Amino acid sequence: MQDFDGQNIKVDVNLLEKNIELLIVQLTDCRKENEVLRSELSSLQNILRSLKLPGTVGSTAIDAGNVLDGVFADAEKGQVKQKLVLILQKIEMELRNNQTL
Repeated sequence: MQDFDGQNIKVDVNLLEKNIELLIVQLTDCRKENEVLRSELSSLQNILRSLKLPGTVGSTAIDAGNVLDGVFADAEKGQVKQKLVLILQKIEMELRNNQTL
């Protein structure tokens, strides 16, 4: 009877160790993905900052606002920028929520 209980404990411990190893691998993958997403978020924020809203003063090395001329009206540029800001905020909130887990 004791051998059976001992074997069950060994099997349970081995299963637990394997599950822990899998969780560590998943956590490492999530951290790598998180870093990639942070980098992409930073890149998107830099692009967004380089866009000029109508009525704003200042220039950038590459004036992204002029690239959009002829494609979007000034009001549309503002709407696009607002939507991008909302998307970036949502992404940032998701990253922060996942970071606490």
